[in-house]
Amino acid sequence: MISAKRFGQEDRKVASVADARSQFQRDYDRLVFSAPFRRLQNKTQVFPLPGSVFVHNRLTHSLEVASVGRSLAHGVAAHLRETDFVHDKELLNELASIVGAACLAHDMGNPPFGHAGEDAISRYFKSDDGSWLREYLTEEQWLDLTHFEGNANALRLLTNQFQGRREGGYVLTYSTLASLLKYPYSSKDTANGAKKYGYFQAESKTFHRIVEELGLEKVADEPEKYARHPLVYLVEAADDICYEIMDIEDAHKLRILETGVTRNLFMDFFDSNDETFKARTDTVFQEVTDTNEQIAYLRAAVIGKLIGECVEIFWQHHDEILSGTFHKGLVDHLEGSSKQAFEQCKKVAIKQIYQHDSVVKIELTGYSVMGKLLDVFSHAVLNPDDGYSRKLLSLVPEQYQVQAGGVYLRLMAIVDFISGMTDLYALDLYKDIQGIR
Repeated sequence: MISAKRFGQEDRKVASVADARSQFQRDYDRLVFSAPFRRLQNKTQVFPLPGSVFVHNRLTHSLEVASVGRSLAHGVAAHLRETDFVHDKELLNELASIVGAACLAHDMGNPPFGHAGEDAISRYFKSDDGSWLREYLTEEQWLDLTHFEGNANALRLLTNQFQGRREGGYVLTYSTLASLLKYPYSSKDTANGAKKYGYFQAESKTFHRIVEELGLEKVADEPEKYARHPLVYLVEAADDICYEIMDIEDAHKLRILETGVTRNLFMDFFDSNDETFKARTDTVFQEVTDTNEQIAYLRAAVIGKLIGECVEIFWQHHDEILSGTFHKGLVDHLEGSSKQAFEQCKKVAIKQIYQHDSVVKIELTGYSVMGKLLDVFSHAVLNPDDGYSRKLLSLVPEQYQVQAGGVYLRLMAIVDFISGMTDLYALDLYKDIQGIR
């Protein structure tokens, strides 16, 4: 399960245990310095990119998820040190590096304009504008495009040998890549009702190389599905915690949620009989009178509590997780006040945050911009000799091989190009093509 072997450099031997440990830290650093990671600073998380109040973008969200993920991994490692499961106890220190790196990369495959960006890509190919492409593709390839998935795109981005790059893409360790595979099955499962999946048909061989290297088990009675790598549960929990809690704090900063409402949402995570927490909070609030700082204090306390509880849930279900029989995520197994409060935060987010005018407007912009870009570039790759098409394709960087391979690979190259854009670049290119600036 913990392999320092690098994807694309399998023939290189890891010299020693000490060197093996350093490999995972290199994964983390390699991602931090990568161009796709930097571009996350100009991709919408939920709210439109900064106006007078700075809220989360994909970059700040990913950094916070990595921070929480490392804490979860440290907690699990502490439990493992007390067992005989792992002979090299020093290697347990590297669980945090693996989880942290996977957390950094978990949103790198997401397109511009928040979650609407994913839907906008799928929507284009399902619509009358894009459905004409169906005849050129297999059923599985069509599912990749009509059910575009950011998780699968992250694996593609990190492992694909784009033009001019080395084999293996970013050449990450197998364990880091496996920790990203939240949905270890292909788009074919969407035909059976699955909403998400982990790899495109183009990365089928890549996926199976990872599965075979780490010995991930097939799910009983479902030959196309595999059990998750255990560390996926920590990456997923870190994302779930940050996504839900930080959206509430952002909504407070934007005055979508009142201070009293936000405070109650966070206080509800703690037992009403917890006098120690109440006393500590009262003491802090006597010193810290700024309402945003008070909410930040409560947010930190909630995240700390959820980290501790998720570590214990992981440990209680350790055998099920290793055997591939554990179902749902760690936060789905919360109990008591944490479970009720987390569910209440979800309800408030759906009703008051995700339907807020500012969020809806950025999503509508995404649909228009993404749909237009996909339309003109899809026509261009299928008609490359047309004069207008040549001019369009000249705008695509050489790393995207838009004139190589069959229709599927050319369309995937266009999706690579557009999904990798920042919000502002996509909007500017849309304006240029439309001739409105």
